[in-house]
Amino acid sequence: MKSQIDALVHGAVDYEGGLDRLAVAPAADVDPALFAALAEAAGRLLRGGWQPVELHRVVVRRGGTDRPLLGRALVDAVAAHLRGFPRKGVDERWLAQADELGAAVWWGADERYVTELATRHRHDRISAIDDLLGLLRVLAELPPIEVLVPPPGSAPRRVSAAHVDVRLLDRVRALLAKAESTSYPAEAETYTAKAQELIARHSIDEALVAGRGGPDATVVPFARRIGVDHPYEGEKASLLSAVAEANRCHTVWSPDHGFTTVFGFDADIDAVDLLYTSLLVQANRAMAKSEPPGGKAGRARLKAFRQSFLVAYAVRIGERLARVAEAAIEAAPEAADLLPVLRSRDEQVRETMAKVFPRTVRGRGSRVDSREGWESGREAADRATLL
Repeated sequence: MKSQIDALVHGAVDYEGGLDRLAVAPAADVDPALFAALAEAAGRLLRGGWQPVELHRVVVRRGGTDRPLLGRALVDAVAAHLRGFPRKGVDERWLAQADELGAAVWWGADERYVTELATRHRHDRISAIDDLLGLLRVLAELPPIEVLVPPPGSAPRRVSAAHVDVRLLDRVRALLAKAESTSYPAEAETYTAKAQELIARHSIDEALVAGRGGPDATVVPFARRIGVDHPYEGEKASLLSAVAEANRCHTVWSPDHGFTTVFGFDADIDAVDLLYTSLLVQANRAMAKSEPPGGKAGRARLKAFRQSFLVAYAVRIGERLARVAEAAIEAAPEAADLLPVLRSRDEQVRETMAKVFPRTVRGRGSRVDSREGWESGREAADRATLL
């Protein structure tokens, strides 16, 4: 049975005929073999650097919205993988992602997983088998990636989290939530400017403490993968890059996998994550208010408008963030001592990135085909004075 499943996954036999044979074969033979194949395929990637949320995102992206069972079955595979390890021995970030997805063993026995999956989600058996084979094909195409969070079975580690001020992050989240909820640009400016002020002050203080050989002197830069979703993911990745650069981080965009790897110190990466998420919410809201009417006749115009809007928004936000970052450094009481420390930290971040990605390719910029979208995007970025 395993050889039949492998042949279907890798396209070695006629798919429709092979699917029909699996559908009529005894469930006692098919179910355990399919479950074992799913556990093996997912386990290979989860051990090979993929984190639960990342793997779920790429499966959903490639499976499409019309095949939701792929994402659900992947969550089950995460749960099956996790149950082999004591929770106390699993990195807290890995556990948090599994919990976020709702990964839990709900099925009675592995040998009946396919049958119970079909019943649980009201699928007929052949559709469930078809979707599981589709999931196996997606997983088979994915390579191992850099291990950023230790998978279950590895020693948990937290490279640079000791200095992160949780209370400050909570205050920043609260301010950004207010900025996202208000319909008045002036209020959004006030809330987001205050959030960035707190972030910049904390980052500078941390750098100065490290420069004096304080308790955070041994903190090292690390990396985090941040998801970038359809549509217009290239333009969104540009916005994330602009936010990261202003907060002393560096990025590598992986379009095939739907994420950007952000390199920096934890406090700075936290700031990038929070600010990017908030800016994207505000950009989408501003874009919806200013975009031209759609419809079949205006579909191409609407797409060009949105792409141009997001490109302009990212460029303008990058310009504004860079100026605010420079102003924060100039206003620091120990600016002369701060600059060498920041240069040293930037070199450390670049070295870390070079180890993970020794070869990168500079991406081509997005085309701007709508002057209307470009101007609207810059105006929206001016209103979203986040930094």
